[in-house]
Amino acid sequence: MNFDVKDLALAAKGNDRIEWAAQSMPVLELIQERFAAEKPLKGLRLGLCLHVTTETASLCRALKAGGAEVHLCASNPLSTQDDVAAALVKTDKIPVYAIKGEDNTVYYQHITAVLNAQPQITMDDGADLLSTLHTKKPELLAQVIGGTEETTTGVIRLKAMAKDQALKYPVIAVNDALTKHMFDNRYGTGQSTLDGVIRATNRLIAGSNFVVAGYGWCGRGVAKRAAGFGARVIVTEVDPLKALEALMDGFEILPMDMAAKVGDFFVTLTGDINVIRPEHFKEMKSGAVVANSGHFNVEIDLPGLAQISSSRRVIREFVEEFVLTENGNRIYILGEGRLINLAAAEGHPSSVMDMSFANQALAAEYIVQNQGQLPLAVFPVPEKLDQEIARLKLKAMGYKIDTLTAEQVKYLSSWDAGT
Repeated sequence: MNFDVKDLALAAKGNDRIEWAAQSMPVLELIQERFAAEKPLKGLRLGLCLHVTTETASLCRALKAGGAEVHLCASNPLSTQDDVAAALVKTDKIPVYAIKGEDNTVYYQHITAVLNAQPQITMDDGADLLSTLHTKKPELLAQVIGGTEETTTGVIRLKAMAKDQALKYPVIAVNDALTKHMFDNRYGTGQSTLDGVIRATNRLIAGSNFVVAGYGWCGRGVAKRAAGFGARVIVTEVDPLKALEALMDGFEILPMDMAAKVGDFFVTLTGDINVIRPEHFKEMKSGAVVANSGHFNVEIDLPGLAQISSSRRVIREFVEEFVLTENGNRIYILGEGRLINLAAAEGHPSSVMDMSFANQALAAEYIVQNQGQLPLAVFPVPEKLDQEIARLKLKAMGYKIDTLTAEQVKYLSSWDAGT
């Protein structure tokens, strides 16, 4: 079996951590039990490009229980948990290609290794596996029956591909499931981003000016958690509706050029490029801390920052100091500008990823069940699956909800009841 991980001796530690995470993932456990009995993925090769974490390990085990041959690589050079990668190789005999801190060349070598397994279903977090398949190995496209996408950035890329008629197989936008983005993006990103910032810096959040760039589901979560820590939260936006929502939620709204002058912490969550640029760095206080929690490391203009700096050094793990040439101010970049919740912390809590990865598992099953019938497009998780995941999550948490009476069902489907 081919693989490339840091050290197989870390497997025992990885297994313990995977077990700990799995205790908070009851929905995926139920799916794994059913998959083990029914084998809905029997004989299929799955190529996964995801963050290699304890939660991803539970997904891999569920997919393998369903009969799939699973091949896994990292979806970000800094997000791999090396002990988990080792455990999946040594204990589960799953080919894993992921090492925390791998450079860009190795990152794409690992993606290529997964593609060399000739997957029939792809699972992406950022669309790097799919885009590499389309551009570098198009001869393998004919055997692919479908794919899934985990995150907002990837969905944006895939919809652009579909618009340009470049997408060659159907993809389910797992990110757009309500049980994913309403919970994973908001509560998962909110908590794990603050966790990453605090672990990297050990700085006090209370009393600070905390600038959140972007007020999508992820931005909402980070803003709320930062406020919960006692920060004065400032939101920057380009969408007037989202800016208005942030204002109504109690946060201050400023353009980035004004926020740059007062911010102590900055976190970008937009999915776009160069949100914080040299003109903003020049306005920042000395000691400003800048991080990104979007998928790719393009939201902070690091080459631009380097050009206006007289020196740079890593002052502590995941913290790089840039000294500006013009005024001597020190700007601190966290986690190389990569998603800080996985670079410096452990990513989303397991109980949140339980729903996200339940969506992934059921989406793979849905692709198999509907092979050859799906549109050549990016489309959402079927509402029935979304509802089932929510139902299972509530059940696992020990909660019950009401059901409609026959009278209520009739009323909701009628038009003539009136007042």
